[in-house]
Amino acid sequence: MIIYAAVAVISILLGLLVNNRCARLQYGFSRQQVLNALSVLSVFLLLFTVSALRLNVGNDYAKYVEFFHLIRCKLDTPTVVPTEFGFNAVCILIYLISGRQENYLLMFALFAFVTILLFLLAIYRQADSFAFSFFIFMCLGYYFQSFNTIRYYLALAIALCCIPYALNKEWFKFIFFLLLGATFHKSLLIVIPLYFLATLSYKKWHLALMLAFSSTFLLFKDFYMKLFLFVYPTYEETEYLEGGTSLINIARCAAVLVFSLIMYNKVIRGNKRNSFYFYCNLGALVLYTCCSFLPVISRIGYYLNITHIFFIPVLINGIENRKIKTALTVATAAAMILYFVIFLVTKAPADGLRILPYQTFLFHDMVPILSDVS
Repeated sequence: MIIYAAVAVISILLGLLVNNRCARLQYGFSRQQVLNALSVLSVFLLLFTVSALRLNVGNDYAKYVEFFHLIRCKLDTPTVVPTEFGFNAVCILIYLISGRQENYLLMFALFAFVTILLFLLAIYRQADSFAFSFFIFMCLGYYFQSFNTIRYYLALAIALCCIPYALNKEWFKFIFFLLLGATFHKSLLIVIPLYFLATLSYKKWHLALMLAFSSTFLLFKDFYMKLFLFVYPTYEETEYLEGGTSLINIARCAAVLVFSLIMYNKVIRGNKRNSFYFYCNLGALVLYTCCSFLPVISRIGYYLNITHIFFIPVLINGIENRKIKTALTVATAAAMILYFVIFLVTKAPADGLRILPYQTFLFHDMVPILSDVS
């Protein structure tokens, strides 16, 4: 826990040095641009090092070791591998480059490298304030949860990077990169319709119809469950079939919705980017409340509510009264820190996540590691 707290504090302090909206010089680099590069690079190296050096950290770490082993076996004999073909292809390529040696530590490091890089690039390019958005990103636990389900968090980072393509209506790039990402985690396919719908403009009667449609999920749960199992038959009779929702996520989405409605005329109306964030939050709230019976609904919700890292700073920045803005900034920061503490104490060590206690292979013998984890 101390390691995670230290990583969060140090990386956030480094993030405070970044001004991603500084003016670019026509020739050369300004002092702030150099400081930005050094700070973001330092953040990346810190986060990557902690992630890459972990051993048996994460609820599905051993499962991924098994996946990597099956993919290595595929080089010699026909082997059925349950993961997507893009993920398998990258692993096979790395194995071929490294002399066909089976090295799951290298695989975890590789996916950590790409995932963290994409998250930081997305925040740097899209946030109004890198420091504020990165602070929220860390406190909400997105980085630490990426120690689990590495394919999914890579997909989540890709989805975040694709938001500008949707906003600019560059649909070819948008669909291409999401389809490419879906070869690593097929849940990314759901982002195509969700983000497209979030870019549209709606009248009140449109929203009323959508709300009425959303209520059908509560009325016809059996029908939607059968439809889900038709699309994903591998979920049938597995532990993943259990539904469930997060009261904290519902409360967070509801709070953001109330705040955004108060600031709607000043911040959201007529602004396609902020409108996109507004509908993503609204969609996440509907999913968490109406579709909780569907398996792993939180994964779909994350594709929508991760926009909070951009949306919350935008809403606060739209407040004109300086005293109210300062007070709300402090209150938001305190709420985020409290959320992070609760996350470390209750969620991080739990069976569903199990990223605590932190372990690293630096202090282990390689032979026992292979025998224990596999």
